[in-house]
Amino acid sequence: MSAARPFTRLRTLAALAALPFLLTACGYGSESTDDGKKSEVAAGSEKLSVDQVKIGYFPNLTHATALVGVQEGLIQKELGGTTIKASTFNAGPSEIEALNAGAIDIGWIGPSPAINGFTKSGGKNLRIIGGSASGGVKLVVNPKKIKSLKDVKGKKIATPQLGNTQDVAFLNWIAEQGWKVDAESGAGDVSVVRTDNKITPDAYKSGSIDGAWVPEPTASKLVADGGRVLLDESTLWPDKKFVITNIIVSQKFLRDHPDVVEAVLRGSVRTNEWIDANPGKAKESANEALKELSGKALPADVLDPAWKSVTFLDDPLASTLNTQAQHAVTAGLLEKPDLKGIYDLRLLNKVLEADGKPGVDDAGLGAK
Repeated sequence: MSAARPFTRLRTLAALAALPFLLTACGYGSESTDDGKKSEVAAGSEKLSVDQVKIGYFPNLTHATALVGVQEGLIQKELGGTTIKASTFNAGPSEIEALNAGAIDIGWIGPSPAINGFTKSGGKNLRIIGGSASGGVKLVVNPKKIKSLKDVKGKKIATPQLGNTQDVAFLNWIAEQGWKVDAESGAGDVSVVRTDNKITPDAYKSGSIDGAWVPEPTASKLVADGGRVLLDESTLWPDKKFVITNIIVSQKFLRDHPDVVEAVLRGSVRTNEWIDANPGKAKESANEALKELSGKALPADVLDPAWKSVTFLDDPLASTLNTQAQHAVTAGLLEKPDLKGIYDLRLLNKVLEADGKPGVDDAGLGAK
């Protein structure tokens, strides 16, 4: 069975009811792996309301808040005697399935799988409780084949996965050019080629694709291989900000262990503060975490530009998530969703208020 799709057309109630079984049968969630870290708990630290909290994230620079927060012990410090079990994922659908199954409690994830997970469950499985990163997405092309934006027409452009956050953004951009593409097949005025980020650089070097709309560090890997940045997605958004990574939690865990959720959010806020105050050290920490997870650190010509293009922040930029959902509707990958209740930012705002910082807004999509 092909990889699970973050945004798929909601056809019938029967299909929705069968979805959890089908995804499990396909091994949905099997891409998660324990990252092997041993949480260092200070002697005498008191546990919160649970012995262990299971968190998930990607080995990706857009998830650097989690990478650095775990690597530097900044999240663990806020948890006291409650230990972290960290798992990493290669795709949003796998992480959502892990959340649904209780394999993780809290996760860092992109907006599209968060929206899909919320809508597919009728708003019952998750909440977005904070932001983590903005930006870090670019259209990188072969400069010999594509010299301007209009030259993208007729070319083969990769996105990471059908219906994922970058795929939706690219399909929306194509529509804004007045070009036609069948969203599911990717065929049309532009050939949209769904390609795993891990193999996109090889596909580019082989000539099987002419470019890619991808997140960091894949974008910078393509540039290092001779590609040229034709468009930075941030230029398409107000204030050049759009959510690329959220923090989600299972609603059950949020109800049962709000103290643990608050501690993780406080750790995330502290990590973003540390990243902002120590950008050089933070970049090295994230790269060390990536090395431990993948066996290979990023070279400087990839790491440096990739790091510069991502902004780490606590605000989930809720209005941009709502816009991204509308882009998926326009592309024909999603029926108009009811996102009311997808956010619960009360604990985050409590943490921010305690730090003397302004609260963040849920764009009218907060839980009651």
